[in-house]
Amino acid sequence: MAIWSTEIKEIEKLYESFKGQQPDLEKELAQLIHFDDPNVIMLYSRRCLEVIITDLCECELKRLRKTEPLRGIIDKLHKEGKVPPNIISSMYGLNELSTYGTHPKDFDPEQVKPVLNNLDIIIKWYLKYKGSDEIRLDKPNLDKDSARLTENHTEVISKPKKNLTLVFTGILLIIAVLAFPKIFKKDKLENLRTADGRISVAVMPFQNMTNDTTWNKWEEVVQSNISTFLSNYPEELKVRQAELVTKMLQGKGFADYYSITSSIASSISQKLEADVFINGNINQAGSKIRLNAQLIDSKTEEPLKSFRIDGAVDNIIMLIDSLSIMVKDFLIISELGKEFPPEIVRLWSVNSPEAFRYFKSGQNAFNDRDWGSAANFYTQAVSLDSNFTFATLMLSFAYLNQGMYDQAKKWCLKVYARKDNLDIQQKLMINWLYANCYESPYEQIKCLRQLLMIDDQAPNYYFLLGLAYWELNQYDRAIPEYEKSLTIYNKFGLKPQYTGNYSHLLALYHITGQYEKEKELLKKAEIDRPDNSDLISEQAVLLLSERDLIAANRYIEKWISIRKEQSWSEKDITIGLANIYSEAGILDKAEEYYRLALSLEPEEPDKMNALGYFLINKDRNINEGLELVDKALVLSPDHYEYLDTKGWGLYKLDKYQAALVVLQKSWNIRREQAVYDHSAYLHLEAAKKAVAGLK
Repeated sequence: MAIWSTEIKEIEKLYESFKGQQPDLEKELAQLIHFDDPNVIMLYSRRCLEVIITDLCECELKRLRKTEPLRGIIDKLHKEGKVPPNIISSMYGLNELSTYGTHPKDFDPEQVKPVLNNLDIIIKWYLKYKGSDEIRLDKPNLDKDSARLTENHTEVISKPKKNLTLVFTGILLIIAVLAFPKIFKKDKLENLRTADGRISVAVMPFQNMTNDTTWNKWEEVVQSNISTFLSNYPEELKVRQAELVTKMLQGKGFADYYSITSSIASSISQKLEADVFINGNINQAGSKIRLNAQLIDSKTEEPLKSFRIDGAVDNIIMLIDSLSIMVKDFLIISELGKEFPPEIVRLWSVNSPEAFRYFKSGQNAFNDRDWGSAANFYTQAVSLDSNFTFATLMLSFAYLNQGMYDQAKKWCLKVYARKDNLDIQQKLMINWLYANCYESPYEQIKCLRQLLMIDDQAPNYYFLLGLAYWELNQYDRAIPEYEKSLTIYNKFGLKPQYTGNYSHLLALYHITGQYEKEKELLKKAEIDRPDNSDLISEQAVLLLSERDLIAANRYIEKWISIRKEQSWSEKDITIGLANIYSEAGILDKAEEYYRLALSLEPEEPDKMNALGYFLINKDRNINEGLELVDKALVLSPDHYEYLDTKGWGLYKLDKYQAALVVLQKSWNIRREQAVYDHSAYLHLEAAKKAVAGLK
């Protein structure tokens, strides 16, 4: 039992007391009480505080919170006397301690208890503040000051439901602090790009905060150095000349840069037609120097990203260079990744634009199902930035899709070893990958359900959930998940990046006989991804099933042409045709192509096994199928796929004891050398059940 179980019970009791009254708060609290992980409890405690603070900001301070840190709003609420001092103290305590969940680092689990206690106090006060009169608690209500405050707030302002901004940091150095209110809301820089796709930037003189006038000369030195450095990247950035910025400031009478406010910098930046501006300051403590910088939206004055670097006074030039690189990397990686949906962005952990360029090429190849090229690009990305977590994860997955399980597991274990230092979302994604490599779809589903509890508007999670259910042959559960994925894409006016979002659902519609839905989806899919080989093959399968052979042949010819352009060999194209006819239920034609593929490579054991399994699984010629797989096993005696085919053939011949021995051997080797396969599992279970029935 967790050491904070008593506190969780109190929170749960509180949750039950106001169900249906505060939906935003209820949603976050519901997640908190269902987890035992201390990091997750810290995270959701903070998100509960964010809901309350965001509401108070609108009600009491009469403005939107935007991306302002919680601490700053709590300070204002305290300064203006909007919240009782004892509640402010609990807010400060919760805000400070809960950062250990959003920025994973070592902390004592005992610290979870004061977080929950503070949360309990804050929520009780907040419910009274909101005028909730149905609170049923065993403990007495809060102090008299809180009661008096509640009496003074009898009118509750009605507001639309808000989307809280989630800021995942940890090792998310790429776009930490760049927030996404909901998973598909475009990042803040996206709307700031000029017509040519570049970001225009103005750098302000830095402010000397050292109380030492000898540092005044560095105000323009820092500005000039950052401007010059950023100007070296004209394909992504348009940088306004530092000299022009300073002349405009001086023309406004600002010779003393200390007095330049954000509003003044915003005005100058807009006149220069800069999308964003950078301002900052110089601080000193003894022999140490600190440079702070902020990237700010010129129109809204909204902070987009903060930067800080510390070092020795003697290394000031090196510190300026390092700060310039930090700003450059952020802007360029944001530019390069502008077409990626945020649920992928949140999983990045990249510092190198060069590494990201390879990653981007890998994603493009992966989306086109070119697993080999994808793996090569991901390898290059990881070699340039070994801490690029998501590239490592995708590298493992690319190897999985190629059946290169040794390499997949190798890279899986590399990233798995780092998971404890990552945020909860990255940790769950890595656990999901580990489940793919070492466990089963059931564990994958658990991870994906937890990810959806964190963000229920991430289409890729629904897609992967559908895939897991499909692997378990649970079509009735798989289809709704794939449909949810597409619904979210449609809701935000986006096209799925991965063809599988369409092809998987099309295949499932076909398997379950939902041909009208299949036709409707094909129309949309062909518009979004014309001339895609996977979609063309699905179209051919549908037409063949309806026995529209003329139209089907047109699509088949087109499919063959595209595969040849993709350098597919004749034997691979032949196997592909066999699969198309098999899916369409035209088994004679499918068998013809399986036999043709074997004739092209008569000594190839994979082709022997492909034909053998088809003959056995479709009950067309089990004995011939066994003869073929026996030949394959002579060439590769311990191949788990060949052993599974043989065991399944023996089972079909009612030779249950012999089948069980072979299938068990296949399963043992598979679990060591490959990954979970549900069909193989069902074969083994069927044999076990049959043998048990003989006793």
